[in-house]
Amino acid sequence: MNAKNLSERLRLVASFAEQGTVLADIGSDHAYLPCWLIQQGQISRAIAGEVVKGPFESAKRNVAKEGLTDKVVVRLENGLQAIYPDDGVETVTIAGMGGSLIASILENDADRLTGVKRIIVQPNIHAKAIRVWAVSNSWKILNEAILKEDHKIYEVLVLERGDQSYHPEELLMGPLLLRQRSAVFQEKWQGELNEISRVINVLTQSAQSEEAKSKRKQLSDTRDMIERVLKS
Repeated sequence: MNAKNLSERLRLVASFAEQGTVLADIGSDHAYLPCWLIQQGQISRAIAGEVVKGPFESAKRNVAKEGLTDKVVVRLENGLQAIYPDDGVETVTIAGMGGSLIASILENDADRLTGVKRIIVQPNIHAKAIRVWAVSNSWKILNEAILKEDHKIYEVLVLERGDQSYHPEELLMGPLLLRQRSAVFQEKWQGELNEISRVINVLTQSAQSEEAKSKRKQLSDTRDMIERVLKS
């Protein structure tokens, strides 16, 4: 993968960026996504934020190599602190992290989202944490997608401002993904169901502390919810 040849996962993220938007890619790594979007003529300007020095330097080199230093600004900052008040950022992308980490990034510097109209995230795991954050912070789910690449399953969530409530199964599995019920969706949740059942069996055979009992009850409720959805 490089700035001219994105992975399917990042192409899916890119597909939700509106034409002409000013974009901030948080945790940009090599800045492949913003460079590609600029080269496609899809966005007008971009901020590539990276908290780790090595990827930050790599991003700077890639932006210079592509001749995009006038269009993509690379910053060594933590999370949304890469967005400055006068940047005019309208779209934020965060890809390739856990859902809980993405939610914490959005929560920690929520004031930097002023003026942002759309958030596009691709969590590797625990997408529920992002949906819970969205409900609590007046963002709603505009779109969702799921794909399998290199034997791994990824979800992409697109948020816009607005109030919306979701049922527990929608928070866990995605309201739009639930309606679509794609083959990849079915595969993901059958795999999750198998893993939850395995953990429950381990907890059942282990010492029965109150903590273990509580964890088993929580997992059993989640298992039952997933089974109901897959059978319906």
